[in-house]
Amino acid sequence: MAFTLEELADMVFVYGRANGNSRAATRLYRTRYPDRRHPKYTVFPRLFRRLWETLNLRPVSHDRGRRRTTRTPDLEEEVLDSVTEHPSSSTRALAQEVGVDHTTVWRVPREQQLHPYHPQKVRDLHPTDFAPRVVFSETLMQRCLQDPQFLAAILFTDEACFTREGVFNTRNSHVWADANPHGTIVHGHQRRFAVNIWAGIVGDQLIGPYLLPPRLTAQVYAAFLRETLPAFVEDVPLDVRARMWFQHDGPSALCRSCASVP
Repeated sequence: MAFTLEELADMVFVYGRANGNSRAATRLYRTRYPDRRHPKYTVFPRLFRRLWETLNLRPVSHDRGRRRTTRTPDLEEEVLDSVTEHPSSSTRALAQEVGVDHTTVWRVPREQQLHPYHPQKVRDLHPTDFAPRVVFSETLMQRCLQDPQFLAAILFTDEACFTREGVFNTRNSHVWADANPHGTIVHGHQRRFAVNIWAGIVGDQLIGPYLLPPRLTAQVYAAFLRETLPAFVEDVPLDVRARMWFQHDGPSALCRSCASVP
């Protein structure tokens, strides 16, 4: 999403208040407008230079009917401006916007040490989640101070379901040939199966894996904890087992059912 004219004008104002120091302007802008999308420090000098040279806050539009092929400083500046104002757009969309070939939009930012970082998936949190997470973090830090080997005595666990469908990324799958072989990947099987696998790790020791029933219920999981898990941890040193914590990963229904498991 592009910056609004109001935001661009405020950036120029803040850059002036910072006496042309782009990093100081970045800090000042964050302080003045904490709820806005914050530009990188390289935006401020480019925006000021654009206003000085063209009397415009936005990049000057060019005729998009024909793509430009000769790289010039003005062209590179326009590419960087477009990348800054549309950081999530694809290089092909930016190339269409600026009116250049796709490879130019790819090369210019990289020459300026810019990289196409992929967004990271994070867990959705609600306002009521933050206080318990802070308490957990503070408790964990306190225990680590008391016992530097505390984390090495936690049995971290997880379970995953694997099906016949598998996971395929068609963009990364290809067949080299001099003609299209019309390769296929079979999916949507009529006869299906699923496998639930549990595993854990404590310190540098792997626990499991163990095949759980395809349909996992609270009762089945509780039986696994009581009857099967003890045999898996027999090889764990006694001093670790004596102070071992079990990190339970699973839905709340399982947690409630297994709360009384010894």
